[in-house]
Amino acid sequence: MAKIFLSADSTCDVSGRLLERCKAELMPLHIVLDDKSYDDGVDIKPDDIYENFAKTGRLPKTAAINTQEYIDRFKPLVEEGYDIIHINLGSAISSSYQNCVTASKSKELDGHVYPINSCNLSSGSGHLVIEAAKRIEKGLSAAEISEEIKALVPKCHSSFIIDKLDYLRAGGRCSTLAMLGANLLKLKPCIEVDNKDGSMTVGKKYRGRLETVLVQYVHEQLERYENIRNDKIFITHAGIGDEYVEIVRNELEKLHYFTEIFIERASCTISSHCGSGTLGILFMTE
Repeated sequence: MAKIFLSADSTCDVSGRLLERCKAELMPLHIVLDDKSYDDGVDIKPDDIYENFAKTGRLPKTAAINTQEYIDRFKPLVEEGYDIIHINLGSAISSSYQNCVTASKSKELDGHVYPINSCNLSSGSGHLVIEAAKRIEKGLSAAEISEEIKALVPKCHSSFIIDKLDYLRAGGRCSTLAMLGANLLKLKPCIEVDNKDGSMTVGKKYRGRLETVLVQYVHEQLERYENIRNDKIFITHAGIGDEYVEIVRNELEKLHYFTEIFIERASCTISSHCGSGTLGILFMTE
């Protein structure tokens, strides 16, 4: 049986016991805050970003994993006889994938690294981590796993409800006027991920109290698709109150459809762009 190592960008938002179950390792993207660089999830947490934003009104910058970092991490594994499957953040929003591709073609790695463009973010990419782990367990080769996981990319669906637009405004993604108007009218946009490249668009703009919006959002997202896989679904949030997570979990449990409901906290990279009042459901179709 081939020796295969499973790796992913930290933005896949798979952690704890689930990450252990997948036998996967995360490579951190970089968070630049007050001219100091941190490793996402290693020496900085999302709450550090929120605390700094509350004090200064400034957001950190985020930076991709560079080519040399991929080479430095994967070279010892290749020398030990491993092939590496690596799940990347979508190429539309980060250069991490292209940097990983460049690294995979280096003489040091000699074609033993298989980068996969998730065309997604957060636990939308996390689905692919789980799927890759299953195939490693079955004993497939790295080349076979790579091809099968690439075929699953268009079947991963991700979206998020954003409660407040403060972070989008601070990041230049909406104007102050639009933010104030949305907050005044209690508008809560649904951000949808295009699984062709990982880019994001604004979908429906919900109006009302967050607890009501979340229930409506869950049902409307699930009704959009036929043949939704019932093995797993993620509820991933950026630090929203537990009561809202429970509202969404309860709605999903009422359906008696999903075998496993995973709850994850979004990474620093994801959290810095959306803010704490953000929650999404992420699932796969057949």
